[in-house]
Amino acid sequence: MTSTDIRRLTRKDVPQAQATLQLMHAVFEEPSSLLSDAYVGTLLERADFWLLGAFLGEQPVGGLTAHVLPMTRRESRELFIYDLAVHADYQRRGIGRALVETLRVLGSAEGIDVTFVPADNEDDHALAFYEALGGEAAPVTIFTFGAD
Repeated sequence: MTSTDIRRLTRKDVPQAQATLQLMHAVFEEPSSLLSDAYVGTLLERADFWLLGAFLGEQPVGGLTAHVLPMTRRESRELFIYDLAVHADYQRRGIGRALVETLRVLGSAEGIDVTFVPADNEDDHALAFYEALGGEAAPVTIFTFGAD
């Protein structure tokens, strides 16, 4: 397999962002509507929204979305990984690990040293993956309001 290019997508990368987001929705088997280029461009311009894409050539094979959260216990920010997906044909090849590691390196360069991610307790694959990356599980329950 040729090397995977992992990069944070910016406003100039709207077509690649669209393809990456569609790949992620397909991996999660989620119903989704196509986001407008204007909406995606606005997301990519935000300093508190990060979209990383993993590409083989111009083909996206994985993606990660993260949000920068300002903290109130001290003057700092943390990165919250919201979604991480790798195309089934490319899983278990280090792409997910590379996405998380790239996020952490980019975050560290901006003074963000803490990254966290929720994982469903029933998702054994995700739990094992994040544990293998050195993540420490925290017993927490997330409540959702307003979404069916």
